[in-house]
This record gives sequence, structure tokens and C-alpha cells, in this order.
Amino acid sequence: MESVILILGLLFFAFVALGVYVGVKAIGAAKRGVDRTITQARRTVEETTLRAKSYGQVGVGGELAQLRLTLRTSMRATQEALQAGVAEDASLSESLGLFERLSVHGRELDEELKKLEREPDRATVASLLPSLKQRTERITHSVDSLRWAARDRARKFTDDGLDALSAQIDVEAGALRHWTVETDEPVRGESRPQGDASGQERGREPGSGLVDGEAQAITAPDPRLRTGYPWQKTARPETTN
Repeated sequence: MESVILILGLLFFAFVALGVYVGVKAIGAAKRGVDRTITQARRTVEETTLRAKSYGQVGVGGELAQLRLTLRTSMRATQEALQAGVAEDASLSESLGLFERLSVHGRELDEELKKLEREPDRATVASLLPSLKQRTERITHSVDSLRWAARDRARKFTDDGLDALSAQIDVEAGALRHWTVETDEPVRGESRPQGDASGQERGREPGSGLVDGEAQAITAPDPRLRTGYPWQKTARPETTN
């Protein structure tokens, strides 16, 4: 009896532990989902603000906002393209690693541009703009090169697959149209009729009962089987009892 109680107690604690574990995992997944949603919303709001500043402001503030918007847009597009492609093409993992290393420089530049937006000394910021533009162009050029190389690689694989499929379809279509192949050989077991140019058989004269010089008996038609008009029925032959 004591062993049964012990087993039931162990099962109870096991189910409780399993329930706690599942609950913690569910809470963690929900928390990650909420964090991801908040991050995306914050990023959308920030990029919308940058877009408004780049179009609405003039001078140093507008140029800084434009640099940040260009950098963030290029980095995000490349990250999404590489992460989506590495699931199908494992060779992109090295490119993804290079992008992660390049992202460190991109985040540092974005933070620097963000701080300069709040800098009151506009003259100093204006003197730094040429170097900031050069750094932004270098990073975005490298990032864009990775993205377009990955897209060109995926497009090349797609074109190769389409070419192979088209070749197989052409072969299959040719096999389905095998009856269109013309041949001059006669069908086996069938002989060609021996006739002259007028379509009459050799040895037969029109209107005569001779075939190859031999007389053929001509049976006179039964007058009872004649019908003068299509609507007249054929007379039935008499039967003998």
C-alpha cells in the first residue's frame, strides 16, 4: 500500500513539474513575441520619424536623418534576404557571418548619427558630414553587394531548374507526338493495289464482265428488291413452307 502511495505521489509531482515547465516555456514564447512586436513597432515609428525629418527638415538635421534612413533600410533588407536564403542555401551562412560583422559597424554609425542629431553645435556637425556620408556609402555599398549577390545566386538556380524542366517537357512532348513521324514503308501485311492511272484494275475493261480474260457470271437483280423511291419499302422475298 505504501509503495502505491509513493508511486502516485511521484506521478503527481512529475505532472506538476511538467506543467510548470510547459507554462514557463509558453510564457517565455509569449514574452519573446511581445518583445518582437514592440521592437518592430518601435523601429517602424523611428523610421517614420526619420522619413518625416529627411523630407521636412533642411540643412544638417535633414541630411543626418537621410543618412540614418538609408543605412537602416539597406541593413534591414540585406538581413531579411540572407536569413530567408540561408534556409535553402547553406553556402549563404558565410555571407550571413560577414553581414553580422558588418552590422557592428552599421550600428555604431547609426548611434553616432543619432547623437549628432541632438548636437546643438551645427557648424561642427556640418564639418563632419562629408566623412559621415563616406562611411555610410561604404557600409551600404558592401551590404547591397551581399544582398544582390544572394539574389543573383537564387535567380541562377531558379533559371537552371527552369531550363532543365523545359528540356524534359520538350522531350516528353516529342514522345507524345510520335504519330507525326512519316515513313515510306508500307504497313506490314497490306499490299498496294495494282491499278493504272485511271484507277481501273489491270485486265478489266469498263462495262465488261472480264477479269484477266475470264468471264464472270452476272446475276440479274431481283425486281422485287427494287424501290423506285426512298420512302418505298423493299419487298420481302417469299418463303416456302
